[in-house]
Amino acid sequence: MTRDEIREGLAEILDEVAGVDTADVEEGKSFTEDLDVDSLSMVEVVVAAEEKFGVKIPDDEVQNLKTVGDAVTFIEKHI
Repeated sequence: MTRDEIREGLAEILDEVAGVDTADVEEGKSFTEDLDVDSLSMVEVVVAAEEKFGVKIPDDEVQNLKTVGDAVTFIEKHI
């Protein structure tokens, strides 16, 4: 799976969970500051990403996923 495919999958999740326009989901964007994803929605995003990509994202790792790119890199390394 390519980085673009992972980003597109995350964009779909962010659209469903937090109402983020898929066109706004770029690797350099911060979940909280740029995309306005709150902590509760972020938990839902993580759960959905775990299901979609078949990865486990430990709670202590979630705090390190500040940007879309951080999440893409994490998922890419663990699938």
